[in-house]
Parts: sequence; structure tokens; C-alpha cells
Amino acid sequence: MTTFTDVLARQLRGDSSRPLITFYDDATGERVELSVTTYANWVAKTASLLVEEHELERGQELLVDLPPHWLGPVFLGAAWTAGLVVTGPEDAPDGQRPDAVVCGPAGLAHWAPLADEVPVLACSLLPLGVRFAEPLPPGVHDVGVEVWSQPDAFTPFDPPTADDPATGASYGGASQGETWRTAAAGSLLTDGGRLLSEANPASPPGLATFTEPLVRSGSLVLVTHAGPERLDAVYAAERATARFP
Repeated sequence: MTTFTDVLARQLRGDSSRPLITFYDDATGERVELSVTTYANWVAKTASLLVEEHELERGQELLVDLPPHWLGPVFLGAAWTAGLVVTGPEDAPDGQRPDAVVCGPAGLAHWAPLADEVPVLACSLLPLGVRFAEPLPPGVHDVGVEVWSQPDAFTPFDPPTADDPATGASYGGASQGETWRTAAAGSLLTDGGRLLSEANPASPPGLATFTEPLVRSGSLVLVTHAGPERLDAVYAAERATARFP
């Protein structure tokens, strides 16, 4: 298992109908569950969006500025499928621009001014991944509009190898191979376990909450805007086996 594509393919050969990501937002009452197969479809659509629609190429950087949400792991997987390097806001100080940005509503004011120079993709974070209700700033692309027309399968023309960088400096600057070796050696959960977490999987502190469950045939239960009692209730209802932090 040397690349993201290898890891996901192994999970698809197993029980691909099992939950991989279960997302709760207690502010909206939303609950979304992605099986391995559904996750793979979202990754393929999103990778196609990045490569075919916005012409991103292997080795370029995708800055991911999303809050804790199920779309975070989708964009991680899409980036790694295409051989892109995932970076965070810390990797783009003033005057330094990434090759593309994906953000939520909270990041629009900051990233929209770059839309004339690089692709800026925005996620509404509304249930079912739908479009924004209001018009976006000029040049900003609505993921909820563009992603649905993409195919459910994607094969990169120039696939990444284990030596390709997977993450930028804020994440530790690991290659694809290093990312999955680290995940396989992690201790957040046992093989096949379910990890309950409030951490953002598309951030340096929370990256392992996604990579470890994926490589260890487990699953992530991601909860946001919930108090301690609610977290305990979700832990029991989802039959979680570990918590982070």
C-alpha cells in the first residue's frame, strides 16, 4: 500500500458496503454516512473536477480550508488520486498563492480575491453537498454545481507514486508512501474499529483520524457542534471503539 489509490483499492476489494465516514452536525441535525463505495465515487467525481475541469496537474498544490466535514476527506482523497499536494492556510502566507483552493463559506472573503489567478472552489457545506443558496463572488466555482456532472470513475493520466509528496509543510511534508506507512503504524484504533472524533480530518492535527481508519479497514465517526453528553450518546449509538482526542 504505497499510494492512496492502492489503499482505497484494497478497501474496495473487501467489504465495500461498510461505513467509512459517518458525519454528524448537531447544529443542523445532519447525519451523512458514506460507505467505502460511496466515498470512492465522491473521490472520483472530485478528482475529475480538479483535473479535467480545472486542469490541475500532478505535483501542484491544493490548499484545503474546510471545517470538520465529510467533504474534507473527499478532497484529500481526490487530491492524492491526482497526485496533488495537500496544503493548509499556514502554507500560504500573504503574497504566496497555491495552485488551487477549496474552502467553505467562512473562507470565501479571504480566498475569493484569488479567483482571477487560480481555481477557487467553494463548498456550501449544506446537506447532501448541494449548491450555495446565494450567488458566489465572481470567478469562484460552486462545488455543489460542478461536481455532480463528473463521472463516477477516474483514472489519472499521470498517476502518482509512493515518492510523490502528499502533504505540505504544515502537515509535515510527507510523501504518499510515508503517509500510509505512518497511518498503518498508528494507534488511534484497532483494525476494523470505529473512531469517534471532533478533530478536522483535513487539518494537520486531525489528518490521522481519517488516514488510520482508512488503512486499517476501520471507519471515522466525525461529530461537530456537539456537547459532551451528545458525544457520549453518538459513541454508543454508532458502536464506536475509540475516541480522539
